[in-house]
Amino acid sequence: MARQHGHSPKGPSQRQLRVGELVRKELSDILTRGELADPDLEGVIVTVPEVRMTPDLRLASCLVMPLGGGDGEKITAALNRSAKYLRGLVARRMTMKYTPDVRFVLDTRFDDDDRIGSLLHSPEVARDLDHDDDQ
Repeated sequence: MARQHGHSPKGPSQRQLRVGELVRKELSDILTRGELADPDLEGVIVTVPEVRMTPDLRLASCLVMPLGGGDGEKITAALNRSAKYLRGLVARRMTMKYTPDVRFVLDTRFDDDDRIGSLLHSPEVARDLDHDDDQ
């Protein structure tokens, strides 16, 4: 039997969602309180919209986004440098058998939505849609 990596076709389990939300809440609280002293994160507000857990709950992929745009690559690099320290802070706040390793990824969902919206409203696509309606 092959091992599945990531989410099942049905989506993440209830446990994955619950643990992901707990990790997200604790990371958001840590970042809001400024418990992480990094010059690249100085004066930057970082939001954590979602945390995705692997099925074995050993790895947490944290989607992060700097509030107001900012340099997202620099911020994710700074957070990934401090991942072990942040994992330790999360471990003290949660009661789990194993604390998941954290990995930070830039959340580009809003940028992707804007890009797709602008593509759908472009004249070329509107022309093609009008052409399909005539047939």
